[in-house]
Amino acid sequence: MATQKLYAGAKLREMRTRLGLTQKAFSEKLAVSLPYLNQMENNNRPVSAAVVLALAQEFGLDVTELTVGESERLVSDMREALADPVFAANSPPLSDLRLAASNAPALARAFLDLHRAYRQTHERLASLDEALGRDETSLRPSPWEEVRDFFHYCDNYIDAVDRAAEHFITGPKGRKDVISAAKEALAQRGISLYFSDSAVMRQMDHAAKRLDVSARSAGPTQRFQLLLQVALITQNALLEATLDLARFHTPEARDIAKMGLANYFAGAALMPYRAFMEAAQETRHDLERLADIFGASIEQVAHRLSTLQRPGAKGIPFFFVRVDQAGTITKRHSATRLQFARFGGACPLWNVHRAFETPGRFLRQLAETPDGVRYLCLARDVSKPGGSYHAPTRRYAIGLGCEVRHAAALVYADGLDLKGHFEPIGISCRICERADCHQRSVPPLERRLSVDPNRRTVLPYEIVP
Repeated sequence: MATQKLYAGAKLREMRTRLGLTQKAFSEKLAVSLPYLNQMENNNRPVSAAVVLALAQEFGLDVTELTVGESERLVSDMREALADPVFAANSPPLSDLRLAASNAPALARAFLDLHRAYRQTHERLASLDEALGRDETSLRPSPWEEVRDFFHYCDNYIDAVDRAAEHFITGPKGRKDVISAAKEALAQRGISLYFSDSAVMRQMDHAAKRLDVSARSAGPTQRFQLLLQVALITQNALLEATLDLARFHTPEARDIAKMGLANYFAGAALMPYRAFMEAAQETRHDLERLADIFGASIEQVAHRLSTLQRPGAKGIPFFFVRVDQAGTITKRHSATRLQFARFGGACPLWNVHRAFETPGRFLRQLAETPDGVRYLCLARDVSKPGGSYHAPTRRYAIGLGCEVRHAAALVYADGLDLKGHFEPIGISCRICERADCHQRSVPPLERRLSVDPNRRTVLPYEIVP
């Protein structure tokens, strides 16, 4: 298994500045020489285990903050962008990408914005007949992409909203009943709650001061929709302040993000941080047990597990993804080193795609990515009935996983040979480095191909080393 060196120069500088220490004083507290600290802060040297230990002992640093964060996501996104053929002759090495992500994250994000604009321009030229009539604003990321990236780079954890939700649902005697707490909050504003026989999951009539929640929806959906509306009504000032800090480019992006924050509040109130983390640890992250305890759905529980990234009280770093039956990623987040592709679908060798074949069952997979990191992956199908015979049923598959070093804390690792075979998976075919994959759909963009008309193997071409 490959070992990745830890470069965290920006984090070290940020911490030293926050503490008001000079490099000399900081190096003395860490028991390292001044030149050594200078080299670590400039990412010329990795952070040693002794320094990590000193940071934890001297300053109480949560050392997981040094390992996975914005820089890993930036590196993954830049690798995918640089796989574009336009960079074929000038693709920088991985070490340079890590330096850029750590030392100049604003520049890295600007590069990604520029590449996105280039891709969109290229696509417009490729379908000029569809592009006629558009103005220059179409070169901006779509509102949906902008909001997706906002949550992506916030580590899918919004501290102020998370704490507000926990405060809302937690009383002197512990966790409140969700329905009772929501009714009380609405009643204080003169709003009546009704569970109606309607296909519309949630309908707020501000003029009549009436909130209708569909009685046809499953219990977890009813509670989630109720809490979402409570967030919009009672937490509007907090949501708006968070949106002001995000500085979205368009009103549409701001509106989508506001709904995303309200959704976040609903999930955090349904499964308050400390109570949920304690239960997760006690049940060894058993999704079905957690769903029963908190009155949530399997998907809601899996998503919530991926958000447990509160500084000083972090849970296991999970990745979470949801795909539709066409293989399109509709939700994605990763607190691990595994980062999902920004364009296209997920690796076809990943067990999340097989979940549709075995409805109602959890699938387990031991998988290894091209960088040598090993994961325990869990997948299951989820169905969302419409509530009546003629209403459509939406079907998805969810994937949840963590690095195999955390496997002992998961009930799903029981009975697995964690030293046995790990299936090779990738991020997406366009940037995957594996040359012998039998499920490759397209060649890797950063490698040359050789086509021999007199020889055929699994692929109709060979990837030149």
